[in-house]
Amino acid sequence: MKRVMVAFSGGVDSTLLLKVAQETLGKNNVIAVTARSPLYPERELTGAKEIARTIGVRHILIESSEMEIDGFSKNPPDRCYYCKKELFEKLLDMARKEKISSIIEGSTLDDDQDHRPGRKAVQELGIRSPLREARYTKSEVRELSKAFNLPTWDKPSFACLASRFPYGEEITTGALQMIDEAEDFLFSLGFKQVRVRHYQSLARIEIYQEEMERLMESSTREKVVKRLKEIGYKYVTLDLQGFRSGSMNEVLR
Repeated sequence: MKRVMVAFSGGVDSTLLLKVAQETLGKNNVIAVTARSPLYPERELTGAKEIARTIGVRHILIESSEMEIDGFSKNPPDRCYYCKKELFEKLLDMARKEKISSIIEGSTLDDDQDHRPGRKAVQELGIRSPLREARYTKSEVRELSKAFNLPTWDKPSFACLASRFPYGEEITTGALQMIDEAEDFLFSLGFKQVRVRHYQSLARIEIYQEEMERLMESSTREKVVKRLKEIGYKYVTLDLQGFRSGSMNEVLR
């Protein structure tokens, strides 16, 4: 590919992709681009900046404007298509100015197993997915990441905060802030994986099943209820199935 632009979130997949691109093409032929957005917590952006610095590639931050996309805030089932299309069109403009012919992103074979409307935008715009093309699964990506001593090898998966809303419920900046604050608080208590699914005045917490017992300890439970009510939730619930990626897509099946 000679020179590439990597759509870089700082997650396990795009970090491995960035590392391999840097080792294969050289740091001067790789640019990482990360979108700053109300859909992504500041902790994720901070992590992405640190990883790009450690790998040693040029890192560009751009402002993403998903909330301004017509129809996005209404949260239809194909919401991710419009978001990805807007992002990759920006990257294509940047790539032309940088004289870069290939934009790459971190999808794996596992992404074919769930509702992924963003794949349509990737295909329409000619974005390459090297991990998927090489038929890597998420577990194989983690194995390779560990072999490379990448700090993300066991990082929990992350999806943008818009995925916390039931389809058809309006996405607002105020609700995004509530979700971000609630998840940030739960992470601060040491829970490894967290989703706060947002139903207006109700929060449905998803964590790993093995961590539920700790959450239900009276002192921890009381702290969680108190803080989430301060944030703005009237009802605080725990999903007894535990964390599962893409649980909002279950209604589509």
